Order: sequence, then structure tokens, then C-alpha cells
Amino acid sequence: MDKKAGKKSGIISKFLYSQKIAPYVFIAPFVLTFVVFFAYSIVNMVIMSFQNVAGANSTFIGFENYVNSIFYTIVSCALMIPIPLVLAAMLNSKHMRAKSFFRSITFIPALTSVVVAGVVFRLMFGELEGSFMNQLIGVFGKDPIIWLRTPVTVWIILFFLCLWRWTGVNMMYYLSGLQQIPEEIYESARIDGATSMQTFFRITVPLLKDTTVYVLTISIYGGLASVAWTDVMQVTFLVGGGLITAYAALSVIGSEMGLGGAWDALVHIKDYLASIDGDKHFNLVVTRNED
Repeated sequence: MDKKAGKKSGIISKFLYSQKIAPYVFIAPFVLTFVVFFAYSIVNMVIMSFQNVAGANSTFIGFENYVNSIFYTIVSCALMIPIPLVLAAMLNSKHMRAKSFFRSITFIPALTSVVVAGVVFRLMFGELEGSFMNQLIGVFGKDPIIWLRTPVTVWIILFFLCLWRWTGVNMMYYLSGLQQIPEEIYESARIDGATSMQTFFRITVPLLKDTTVYVLTISIYGGLASVAWTDVMQVTFLVGGGLITAYAALSVIGSEMGLGGAWDALVHIKDYLASIDGDKHFNLVVTRNED
């Protein structure tokens, strides 16, 4: 028995102290952690993004979640670029009064607590006849609407919430860009007889190209990452319930977990492509400097 135990102990010692096996022993904890907590999650997320997950049941729905994600991103970008640009141009005008007041008013939503924003929107888009939006459409003779139970109205609320919360942020970026444009350019245009619309489209918009590219980039990222925890919490307070109710509201336009998986997958793809493009740009700059 002692010989067998000694032989077994010798084999274990030889295995642990082997120079060929030791590196694999050292990296084993990292590999196990990576596989269990990262790789498995990524694979499961990708699979789930093609499914409609309803509790323990799931059905394959193809690219529907990705279509919804891309649709939200495109529409939010279409809203979050021209509207802040026009507002910034108005606030940057010499004829505008109370500029500081209006800048503060448009930027306050970005600083508003998620709880407060959710409660306000829940009261506005409530299902009762006494809610603000139902009273508003009642003035035009329309019947009350159950806003959070139909796809069209849910999309409208999501876009309105996005526009309300982030317009002020993008507007500040455009204001910063407008203040970098020399006033002499506008004076030369006015001397040549250019109208306000011609000045805006032929001078202001082209000179704000870099700012627009930046705003577009952060808007795309914000659109793809819109099912982050803060947005889920917004929907939670918006519908006045727990997380299950919040996910139920999101499920009106797609599978709540599948839609989130599709958004996360698109964000990872976007980040990967951006990192590749950044590396190419960095290598190109380094090569030019060496030459």
C-alpha cells in the first residue's frame, strides 16, 4: 500500500511540477473563468437574440429583434441630429433672447433622475382618461388610448423619451461647434446677399461636419445600447410596475430578452469594428511620422 501511495504521490508531483504542464495549470483558472462567465454568456446572448423568450419557453423568430434594434437606432439618429442642430442655431443667433434660460431648460432632462422621469412619463401616458395625453387627444375628439399596449404607441413613447432626454446634450455639442465658426464668414455671406437659409445650409452645416460625425457616433452607440439598465429602469417607472412589467412593455415591440441580446450583439460588433478602424488609423499615423 505504501509503495502504491508513494507511486501515486510521485505521479501527481511529477504532473504538477512538469515544465510542460505547469503553464497550463497556471492559466487554467483564467480559462475556466473566461469560459463560464464570458464565452458562455456571449454564445447564449447570440442564440437568445434570434429567439422570442417567454419565461422558460423560447421560439425562433429569425432577425426580427435585430430589425427592431436597427430601426430604433436609425429613427433615433434621424431625430437626434437635425433637431438639436436647429435648436443650437436658434440659441446661437444674436436675435435670440434669454439664451441661458432656454439652454438650461433643454439640458435639464439629461440631469433628471430616472425615477422622476419615469413617474412624469407614467402620468403623461397613463391608460386612464384623466392622463395628460388622453386629455390632450380628447380635445380633438379622440378616444383614450392604452399607450403601452400597442406597438405603434410604444415606439412613439420610446422615441419621445429619447428625444426629450438627450436633445439638450447634442444641442450643447452643436453650440460648442457653432461658437468655433468665425463671425467674419457670416458677415461676408451677408454682404454677398446670402439669406439666412442659404447661410445655414451652405456655411453652418458644412462647417459643423466634425461635430455632426461625433454626434452621429454617440447617437448610434446610444441607440444600440438603449436597453441598458437605466433605460430598463425608465420603462419600469414608466409603466408603474416591477421589472417584469417593464420587460412586458418592451416585449410589445419584440422579445424583451431577445431584443436586449440583439442590441448587445450589435454593440459588440460596432465596438469591434471601431477598434479595428482605430488601430488602422493609429498605424497609418505612426507610419507617416516614421517616414
